[in-house]
Amino acid sequence: MISSALRFLTSPSTTIATRTATSLPRRVTYLLALSSVVRAFSPSSSTTAAAADFSSWSSSCALFSSPENEHQRAMSSSAASATAAPFIVEQFPCLTDNYGFLIHDETTGDTAAIDTPDAAAYEKVLKEKGWTLTHILNTHHHHDHTGGNKELCKLYPQVKVYGPATEQIPNRHVALKEGDTVDFGSSSDANANQLKIMDVGGHTKGHIAFYNSQVAFVGDSLFALGCGRMFEGTPTQFWTSLTKLRSTLTDDTLVYCAHEYTAANAKFALSVEPSNTQLVHRVQEITELRAQNKPTVPSTMKLEKETNPFLRCDISKEIQQNVGIMELPTTGDYDFAQVFAKVRAAKDTF
Repeated sequence: MISSALRFLTSPSTTIATRTATSLPRRVTYLLALSSVVRAFSPSSSTTAAAADFSSWSSSCALFSSPENEHQRAMSSSAASATAAPFIVEQFPCLTDNYGFLIHDETTGDTAAIDTPDAAAYEKVLKEKGWTLTHILNTHHHHDHTGGNKELCKLYPQVKVYGPATEQIPNRHVALKEGDTVDFGSSSDANANQLKIMDVGGHTKGHIAFYNSQVAFVGDSLFALGCGRMFEGTPTQFWTSLTKLRSTLTDDTLVYCAHEYTAANAKFALSVEPSNTQLVHRVQEITELRAQNKPTVPSTMKLEKETNPFLRCDISKEIQQNVGIMELPTTGDYDFAQVFAKVRAAKDTF
């Protein structure tokens, strides 16, 4: 069943269809490949109840992009000339407000867990799908991202665990740093069956993201309309990581963050940039989605660049002024990590 949350209808005769997704800003047009599956949940519900609520909610999320004219709502019933993502993405509830992700390659049978908040939740989905876990890809060391490693390694002795080299990751076999790649699955595109590693430290010092040309699993480094708390890193490190995500990921990259924090993030975003009309539209749609217990993840990099205050510290004078920076120096290079630090501090006490 294609999700009503995305308000997307497709013909079974097409592999990829183009529709306007009114659950995200109306100028964003999705190219949804039918192979990718996402399950949603409500953080206000128990894991079991939420899973039941959304057992029929699924949608293709391999690719999407914006139309050439951002002020027109593109509608099309014909197949689009786009390449489907090389793997299925299965998204499901974990713990209180985490998302669990499994990615699966149908050709090789490779199946990877992106972080492991709850081994039982992962094992349930693996059994339902008939998949065998081959990879665990940890973004950082926090327990709500690695807590299932040991149990899943017992259940799947052949699994290989990958994680950041500078952090203590349970059962890790392969230590990763920026520039490394993880081979996964099979694809005619030489780059599509590799996940690249980006250093996105700041939330934790060694936090990494896994990404390719179409998707990015960013853990707690970047959220929809937010970013993680700065537990271990410095403002300079975290700001460098965020600007790296902003400059590296293409606009149509699907961004999978690890928590459903978007409604709370939206309130803060409006408090520091209320004149951003794109943000206002997005918040309206987020409110509608959450009222129906529907997800706001994934988003796109384009959407985050337009509306996420933590990616706009060097762009929006309104944000700068609302965190107490009334004028920037007119000469010399300004360190916008200072603005980021003030925005992050403001969110911490919001």
